[in-house]
Amino acid sequence: MRQISWRRVGIAGLLLAGLSTQADPVDQYIKSQMEQHRIPGVALKVIRDGKPIKTAAYGFANLELNVRTRPGTVFEIGSITKQFTAAGILLLAQDGKLSVDDRISRHLKDTPAAWANVTIRHLLTHTSGIKSYTGLDGYQIWRHLTQAQFIQAIGRQPMEFAPGESWKYCNTGYNLLGHIIENVSGQDYWDFMSQRIFQPLGMHATTNRLPRLVIPGRAAGYEYTNRVWLNRDADLTEVFAAGAIASTVDDLAKWNAALDGERLLSAASKAQMWTPVKLNDGSTRRYGFGWNVGTAEGHRNIGHGGSTSGFSASLQRFPDDRLAVIVLTNTEQEIATTLARKIATFFYRKDPHAP
Repeated sequence: MRQISWRRVGIAGLLLAGLSTQADPVDQYIKSQMEQHRIPGVALKVIRDGKPIKTAAYGFANLELNVRTRPGTVFEIGSITKQFTAAGILLLAQDGKLSVDDRISRHLKDTPAAWANVTIRHLLTHTSGIKSYTGLDGYQIWRHLTQAQFIQAIGRQPMEFAPGESWKYCNTGYNLLGHIIENVSGQDYWDFMSQRIFQPLGMHATTNRLPRLVIPGRAAGYEYTNRVWLNRDADLTEVFAAGAIASTVDDLAKWNAALDGERLLSAASKAQMWTPVKLNDGSTRRYGFGWNVGTAEGHRNIGHGGSTSGFSASLQRFPDDRLAVIVLTNTEQEIATTLARKIATFFYRKDPHAP
């Protein structure tokens, strides 16, 4: 197993890569966090009023090759993928090809009887009661499970609660949504995402994170254990429509810009996506369709983090401040959302409701 010591990399070079001689508070904060948490590389973008006001890259995208991080470095974004999958479902709803209140058995073959009352909305909001497959054996990326094999395998697991009765984060639901996109559109999930979202928005670096693909500018993922860096575990879980997108801060800024208007999703679709889910008993959870919906230090906050082996990512929007922060890292620590929300505090409006 390849090991890289913190000292061998050169701490000064790592932490100062990408920092100007006149470091601003964000640079200083990122520098301190990289040192404290042993983060190899960070790319970030801050957007206010639809315009980028800070784009920066720090540290290394690849420690073995001594390649520094750039704004164009491609990172795995993990569960930020969920907002793209949710958007795909909403695009099909806008096309009149499905309803989010359809039962999933209408669009998936050979679903177990226990899923009879599960709707697309339940999958989108993590309220289906279907067990999440991540953490279970048999779902590794090298198995190349077909849609039918995936449904058959996870369908053997008992339901954790009745649909709509509770909330529990569920990657299974988003993989099933990816299969629904395929069945309804008649396209491969990745072809659909490319044709309907990535290419129209000019997100040319955004793609499937498959290890065998040659992706220009791809960052390597790392773990830090016993004072040495390790290449991330290669025995990956297949996260498909729940978390397999790789992207850049520049491409995610294009996605964020599309969410500010109606080029892609209608106002009605976005309202659904960003409305907290209501459970059967009338209580709510701060989750919409692929987005957490809440507040951060009293500021309205809509966002989602993502983590895969060796990577942590976050996209956080602050609508009243007309602010968005995107942070991508190649560390196994789930730290990107903490970084993004702290960075946002440097840019909050004193009066977010002022014009």
